[in-house]
Amino acid sequence: MRRELVEELRAAFPVLERLSYLNAGTNGPVPRAAVEAAERELRAQSVEGRGDRAFFEQRVIRPAEELRRRVAPLLGCEPAELALSDSTTAGVNAVLAMLDLGPGDQVLTSDEEHPGVLAPLGAGMARRGFEVRTVPFDDLPSEVGPRTRLVAASHVSWVTGRVLDSASVEAPVLLDGAQGLGAVPVDVRALGCDFYAASGQKWLCGPNGVGYLYVREERIAELTPPWPGYGSLAEVARPLGLVLHEDARRFDAGLLAPHQSAWALAALDVLAEPGPGQVQARATGLASRLAGALSERGLTVAPRGESTLVSWESPDSEADAADLRAQGVVVRYIPGRPYVRASVGAWNSEEELERLLNLVA
Repeated sequence: MRRELVEELRAAFPVLERLSYLNAGTNGPVPRAAVEAAERELRAQSVEGRGDRAFFEQRVIRPAEELRRRVAPLLGCEPAELALSDSTTAGVNAVLAMLDLGPGDQVLTSDEEHPGVLAPLGAGMARRGFEVRTVPFDDLPSEVGPRTRLVAASHVSWVTGRVLDSASVEAPVLLDGAQGLGAVPVDVRALGCDFYAASGQKWLCGPNGVGYLYVREERIAELTPPWPGYGSLAEVARPLGLVLHEDARRFDAGLLAPHQSAWALAALDVLAEPGPGQVQARATGLASRLAGALSERGLTVAPRGESTLVSWESPDSEADAADLRAQGVVVRYIPGRPYVRASVGAWNSEEELERLLNLVA
């Protein structure tokens, strides 16, 4: 990405004026334009009200459909295959609730999964009696067996930044895309997944409380939404008849608040200026260079793939992350693991990475 584009992108995020922000893997930096868009929407509601049909159609439904249309290409799917949720975990829970899993069935997962996958799996084991088998992340494709009804795992590991070879998995696949969508190129067809649950607040810099769930077109009709509501219905006048939308709108987790849609769309506009290809290429390139430089300086970097995450070993990762934050560098530690993790975005500068290296080494 040309330097002037990098500077324009950095200028969009006020936090970068104060901090070296390297934690989009938790929450992405907030663009100034997104704050302004959310404020405009809230101010309009306070002045104009929000109780008529025009408000519902123009300020609730239309922006949500625009968001669905804008995000679908980032996943390589059709808008009709994309449901709007409130988080990655909500998408994981929805899929597990919709599938007919029970005693004798096995769900395969990895040893690098986030609680957002593991907690829903734990609840499924307790309620429905299916088995969860945990294997090393890189071994997932080869560990599929005759009882494996689902592989539920991360597209990009939140622990190490490894990338799953899901295309070679010979079973239905549910991917946790929290560290994938917006960070690395995503093509759900090439990934061979049936479901892809992702977040809007991380690499897309949107608000907390907005997420996305891809459901492969061929599977939509067979699945009943776990929490149907007004937005799920094709015929709202006959709700007990449960006439659902034929597309993924049936899986929407309620209706998005207008200021959330406004924020999410404004953030997408900021990232669209350089284009997703350039944003992702710069971020993954910077992350690779950071990993190499950390190794050269004697630190043990976790095995990783072509992603935006870099984790390195520390005897006290929580204290190290706190020390870095005190010095103006925002990273995170991974609970229960010996790692400090940096999430590298296209908005980060080479100077910020050099500062991090000097503080760590």
